[in-house]
Amino acid sequence: MSYARRRLLAILLPGLLVALCALVPLTEQSAGAVSDPPGPVTGNATYFDGLGMPYGGCGVPQANLDSQDFVALNVYNTPGDYTFYPRPLTGANLSKAGLWNNGLNCGRYVQVEISDFCTGTNDGAQSQPFCRNGSWVSDAYNGAKLTMLVADSCGDSNAWCRDDPYHLDLAKDSLNRFVKNGAGVGDMYPGHWNNRHVTWSFIPAPNYSGDINIGFLQSAQVWWPAISVSHLANGIHGVEYLANGAWQPAQMNGDMGQSYVIGGTTSGGSQFQIRVRDVTDTLINGGRVYSFTLPSSCGTQCGTPYTKVSYTTSNGPTATPTATPTVTPTPTGGTGVSCDVNYQVANAWQGGFTTSVTVRNTGTATWNNWTLTWTMLSGVTLTSAWSSTITSSGTTWTIKAPSWATSLAAGASATFGFQANGPSTPGPTNITCS
Repeated sequence: MSYARRRLLAILLPGLLVALCALVPLTEQSAGAVSDPPGPVTGNATYFDGLGMPYGGCGVPQANLDSQDFVALNVYNTPGDYTFYPRPLTGANLSKAGLWNNGLNCGRYVQVEISDFCTGTNDGAQSQPFCRNGSWVSDAYNGAKLTMLVADSCGDSNAWCRDDPYHLDLAKDSLNRFVKNGAGVGDMYPGHWNNRHVTWSFIPAPNYSGDINIGFLQSAQVWWPAISVSHLANGIHGVEYLANGAWQPAQMNGDMGQSYVIGGTTSGGSQFQIRVRDVTDTLINGGRVYSFTLPSSCGTQCGTPYTKVSYTTSNGPTATPTATPTVTPTPTGGTGVSCDVNYQVANAWQGGFTTSVTVRNTGTATWNNWTLTWTMLSGVTLTSAWSSTITSSGTTWTIKAPSWATSLAAGASATFGFQANGPSTPGPTNITCS
């Protein structure tokens, strides 16, 4: 028995969506709760007919995808629990996140390889085993491969979407395009399908060239400039926009991971500048700035699901980073822990600043669960952080490794950043690693 799932995504009114987003703090909404799988993993595969209208779960219409071979990832990982939880997942519910990761795995590619066929019943029934009354067997389709794009989400209340963390939901039209020995398999679906096993892993965009695509979404306007960013080399983990001379982190549009609500360079203006962070939370193309305007064809608001825009680029951030000297802190904690820290103010404005901080393991052993503490100038308050978890108690800040990269090998380094309110200088003191 095969399972075809049809999605119909509601068009949210801009005012309602902004109100919903406002309820979700940026640090929670964009937080990554799930690490990448540890190498290739195997799970059940189902299929669905298409993205529905107007967008897929990533905020890109199907016609504008880079590939028509696409997949959906699980929103939840809640074995035995088929309850709906509000999206995006926040607070305690972050522990329920599946590999959809609140949209943060949108726009990435996966290499999918066909594995065993189920000879029994594999219907995704709640609280029932997969492939019951049968077994998994190898056949002529094992080893067929296809590179596919993450474009949608699977949040349904069945065993596939809840009980199997490595489940993939594949575009139906792709099933017979898998390739083995240089030729398409042709007839795996429908007679040789039965929601087989697949083995898969994330990969960078194959044969990538060019630059990103930017489009305004339906109902976008100067007071609700919702954009979609696609054609990505390595996914997207954030968008920043320039407003009144300062870079601001954009709010993700719900959990549609390739759609963000930005702001004009001036309040209510139709001129925009953005820069984009990839899945490593690194600014793409060295911090390239993309400048564009709301198209005249949109009038008071854009009427079609996707209105592509042209843009110009400038290289690097518009503000010159202000660096503090590299600091070698006094080690604390485990034997052999030592590090150095390079702290830079990437951009500063009246009342706030953003940073880029690189921490390096200078010891001879792997540094597990790397942690920094430092004393920040009184009056500096944290607004948001990326590629780390930061907490503060008065002037004492604690910075912990992100969940997806908790260890640093000897000589390895990691980069994180944050936005804060208050004076940008002097930088932190009493830096220690543990």
